[in-house]
This record gives sequence, structure tokens and C-alpha cells, in this order.
Amino acid sequence: MVIFNDLNENQKKAVVDDSDHLRIIAGAGSGKTRVLTMRIAYLIEEKDVPPYQILAITFTNKAANEMKSRIQEMLQEKGTGTWISTIHSLCVRILSEDIEALGYPRNFTICDSDDQKTILKEAYKEYGLEKGTYPYGQMLDYISANKSERVSPEQARELAHGDEQIVLKAKVYEYYVKRLASVYGLDFDDLILWVIRLFEEFPTILTKWSRRFHYVLVDEFQDIDRDQYRLIRYLCKEHDHLYVVGDPDQTIYTWRGADVNIITNFDRDFPNTKTIILDRNYRSTNNILSGANSLIANNRMRVKKDLYSENGDGDKILHKSLETEEGEAYYIASEILQMHQQGKKYNDIAVLYRSNYLSRTVEKVFVENHIPYVIYGGIRFYERAEVKDMLSYLRMILTGDDLSFSRIVNVPKRGIGTTTLDRIREIAFESDMTMYEVVKSGLYSKNKAAFDNFVRMVEHWRSELPNIALDDLFQHVLDESGYREMLEKDKETERLENIKALLDDIETYTKTYPDSDLNEYLQMIALYTDKATEKNSDSVNLLTIHSAKGLEFDTVFVIGLSEGIFPSERTMAEGMKGLEEERRLAYVAYTRAKKKLYLTENRAFSYVVQSGKLPSRFIKEIDPQYVLDLNEPKKKSFFFEGAEEFTQKKPVSSDQAKADSQAALKKGDLVEHAVFKSGVVISIENNIATIAFAYPYGVKKIMATHPSIHKKVSKA
Repeated sequence: MVIFNDLNENQKKAVVDDSDHLRIIAGAGSGKTRVLTMRIAYLIEEKDVPPYQILAITFTNKAANEMKSRIQEMLQEKGTGTWISTIHSLCVRILSEDIEALGYPRNFTICDSDDQKTILKEAYKEYGLEKGTYPYGQMLDYISANKSERVSPEQARELAHGDEQIVLKAKVYEYYVKRLASVYGLDFDDLILWVIRLFEEFPTILTKWSRRFHYVLVDEFQDIDRDQYRLIRYLCKEHDHLYVVGDPDQTIYTWRGADVNIITNFDRDFPNTKTIILDRNYRSTNNILSGANSLIANNRMRVKKDLYSENGDGDKILHKSLETEEGEAYYIASEILQMHQQGKKYNDIAVLYRSNYLSRTVEKVFVENHIPYVIYGGIRFYERAEVKDMLSYLRMILTGDDLSFSRIVNVPKRGIGTTTLDRIREIAFESDMTMYEVVKSGLYSKNKAAFDNFVRMVEHWRSELPNIALDDLFQHVLDESGYREMLEKDKETERLENIKALLDDIETYTKTYPDSDLNEYLQMIALYTDKATEKNSDSVNLLTIHSAKGLEFDTVFVIGLSEGIFPSERTMAEGMKGLEEERRLAYVAYTRAKKKLYLTENRAFSYVVQSGKLPSRFIKEIDPQYVLDLNEPKKKSFFFEGAEEFTQKKPVSSDQAKADSQAALKKGDLVEHAVFKSGVVISIENNIATIAFAYPYGVKKIMATHPSIHKKVSKA
């Protein structure tokens, strides 16, 4: 039985309204899944609609299973038979019945991403292409875009206008389509496109399916694309009962084809549409919601709504501006450690960021301070392929070990295959040499030109090593190896951002440890990566904002809120449309927080935007009455008394910094370092502390004010 007692007024309207076309604008945390589920139960229980005449479309299997479970709980066996599935699962059901009309057997093959890559490998071998030059992801995007635009392989070749690279892509596209056809295979794009084709070419089949469903309900309607919308409209052709639930303010997947205009203009396509707004939020406090409301109000392409809560006002949104990226990370770690000491679980806390590369400094500081963390749906910074590649190049200069050699000798492509590497490995083993020594000495005579060029590069970098700064050396390697050109040519923007973040890391390291060398830097990284392998069930969540959609946490830190980073420079170049999507992304980030929301940024120079950073407009656009500015020092850092260098609003003069550091540390002081552990100060000069640490670290020169180090307090 459907019980409405604990629904709010608008939720109840959304459940029982009898309009043929209903658009439910469901704000973040407004209970939309519950409303959608109760709508189905209401149709079955109160309107006597047979379950098999109801179709509910979700966008994840998890959501579909949750809805099925709730229906079963409410209606028991009476709810059995309702069609609740993802749109792709629905298409499989339809094709399983009627695909024979298109010449395929009912037991057609569904090709997943691994199958797609297998076909591409075959095509690349056929046409002599390299994965490094034509990444699988980019090729699949090219094929998908052509399919969506109904461009055949033949037309794609014509549209290439003789461009050799695009002609090759068109050939791979043709191979891919023919290979799928040879095994009666369909990929995920095909599932939707073939159902549309089936309906358009065979009106009787369309009539059969549109008569089968009297009520069509669609969840996450803000995320659908044009083909999905066309399919949904076909299914409503006969009975025309369409119920859609979504939030235009959370449309953040336009890069995957989602079109916010579909939900905002729904009432134009269906003029008798009734719109009901679910604006009571059950997740967050009012200060968080009011701040998010004031931000998103700057968007024009939206249906107006203002979320509110009955959870009280709660804490204001906290804004903290730091001098450096490292200072930002230490501030976040300090706050988290204090919360944890006060009893808060780590897994109730999330750190959200616009792009993956922004996790680098936070990860390092968390490792230093033994804060367990998990990268939600992603890869740790130092484990990302491009970061490991560049570190392997640096290790080649220093040690020339076999692991580094094998990893990067053919990255970018130099015509060196696995068979060649296997033979060099055998010679190295027989000769008691490294693989690099084998090619350097000429013991392997094939591919001579490629190996000679590689050896010349490495030896040149080795000759530079004693007289060049590490960050300059890194730039030389990046350019002279062809790695930067490879990423730029493939338009690998995110991977380039990770490389630039690694350069930031090296520059910060050399400033912090001015007497250090390449060996010490690589040892430091090895320490971080070794510690990062530790697992802990109670861990802080680090994730991109896109990955955070649909999730919630007690405390949320949104970091890297600087112009050009968030909003990103690339998206802002798209004009108003791009900026509004970025603002929706910020809105999604802010509304993940239940009780406490931190917004942080820093003013350091960024290699990504090639300038000093300025605070994001997504901070300034929040009504100030909902924000508490923390940029005047109000409390001591968790780490040490001298951490004000990283937390105060105004820069510290060099003279003041020197005075403060020497007041904090003096010759003979016992200190504790986050990585090097216990040590004793030998001398202090120009804000640089020379400290003797226990074996194996030895004597290090470190900035005296660096927050990774603090003076041990002697007990009386």
C-alpha cells in the first residue's frame, strides 16, 4: 500500500498528479528516487495500471535495482512485472525480439569496451598504425561521433578531403563496422541507434512497442542525449504519458552528449506539460544550500528553483585562501586531522577537485601525515601512466635501469617492438649488462638509428645533470624526447595537465630542498609511492566532481578554486555555454556537503595557466552572507606554530619570514620531519635550515618555515 504521510507537499503532488506530461525538477538531495518509485506504486495501486504497462528508464543498473527493490517492498507480488531498466538494457530487450527484421539473429553479440579494443588492435595491425599515435579512446570517440551523426565509413572518407590521418581513421572505422557485422555484434552506441532504425524502418514494430507501454518514466532526464530522447519519444507515440525527473542545474555531462536544452525546453515539445519543483533538500544545511542557490542563479539556461532545508542554518561556507599549493594541502590536512581527533571518521570527509592533476599535492601531504585516503574511481597521481613515464625518463638519466628503459625507450614511438626488447633483455642477461648498456655498446645491431638517437639524448641529459636545475632538466627531457609533442598532437589535455603538475612538484621540491639532487628527488617519490600502497577501510575520499555526482559527505573540501583552473580555461573558451556548465559543476560540488563545506584556493604560479592564480568567480558569486572568510589567522595550525606562512591572507616579506623562521628554529633544536623523521638543526642561514637526520637520510637543507617540519617540544 502507498503511504503518503511522510511526503512533503510537492513530493505528494509529483506522485499523484494525473497530467499526461509531467516534468519534475528535482533539486539535489530532494528525494527524487523515492518520488519516482512511489509514482510507480501509485499507478499500480491507486490507478490500477498493470505493472507490465509501466516502463521506468534509469541510467545505472544500481538505480534500477534500487527501484525494483523498493517497489517489491511496497507492493510485494503486485509490483512484479514493471519494466525498470537502463536504456541500454531496454534496447537489448527490444532487439532480442525484433532485430531479425534488420537481418541479425536474435542471439546477436554485445561488444563491450574490451571487445572494441580487440577489433582496433586488429585494424591497427592491418594498416600499420601505432596505439601511441592513434589512442584507442580517441579512435572510439571518432567512430562514435560518426555513428551519432549518421556518417557512414564511405562518407567519413569523403569528408577527410585527402587528409592522410583522417583517411586512416576512416579506414579503421570501416574495418571496425565490418568486423562487428562479421560476428553479428553491436556496441553500446549501436544498441540505441539500431532500435531507432528499427522503429523508423518498420512502423508496425514501433506500434507494437509504443502500445506495450502506457506510462513511460525517465530518471536523470538532464543527462540524456538527442538519440536517447528520440527513442523515448517513439516509445510514447501511442499513449503519450511521459513523466521525467531531473535537474538542469546538475547537467555536467555535455561532453558525453547530454543536452541541457532537452529538459529546459521540455514544455515546448509538450505544450501541456505540468512542472513540479522539488526544492526541499533533505541532505544539507541552509547556509550551504543558500550559497549554492546564489551561485547557480547566475546561469541563464535553467528552470528557476531555490533549495531549502529544515536541517537548520548550520555552519557558514568556509573560504580559505593560501599562498601556495602546498600550503593549501597542509591547511586541508590540518583541518582533517583535527576533525579526526574530535571523533569524525575519515570516510565522512571528501576532497573534490575539477581535474585529476590537482590531487598531487594533497596526496603527498596526506602520505606525509599518515592520513589514509582513497582515490574514488581514479588512479593515484604518481601511478598515472604519463607521470610514471616522465619519472622513468629521469631514472634513465640517473641509473639507466632495465625497468625504466623498457618503459620509455619506445614512448613516443621509435619503431622498437616487444620482440626487439625481448632479444635485448636476453643479451643483457648473458652479458651481465643493463639493457641500456647493450644498446649503448652496440651489441644489438638492429634498429641502430633509433637506438643511437635514444642513447645520444640520454647521454646529453647526463652531461647536463651537474650544471642544471632539476625543473630545467625536466623541461629539456619533456621537449627533446618528443613526449610533450606526442601529447599535444593527440590533444591529451588532462595528461598534459598531469605532466605540468609533476613539473610544479619538482620546482616546489627544489625550492624546499635547495641543496638536493635528482637522486634525492627520486628517492623521495619512492617513499611517497611506497607509503601510498597502504590500505585502510576508514579513508578520506579524493575524487573529481564528475565522480562525486550522486554522492554525499558530512564534510566536503572543494579545492583548486582559481580562475583558469575552476572554471577551467579550456571550457571558458567555449563562451557562455561552457561557463554555465562549469558553474553547474561547482553547484554539484557544493551540494555534496551535508554539514560543512570548505572552499580553498591558492595564489601560487601555475604551469597549467602560466600565471599567478586569482580566486575563482565561483567563490565571488556566492552571496557573502553565507560565507565565513578565514583569511585572517584565527587559530594555530595543527602542524606547528610557524604555519602562518601558508595560512595568512597577505604574503610575508622575506625579512619577516627569515625572522620568524629563526625565532622558530635555532641551532641545536631537535626537530621532526614528516618523511625524514627525527633530526637536529646544525645551522640556520637565510631561512634555510641544515639538519642532520638519522641513516639513511643524512644531512638535508630545508626551508626553515616548511610545514613538514616542526620543533620537538621538550617535556619538563
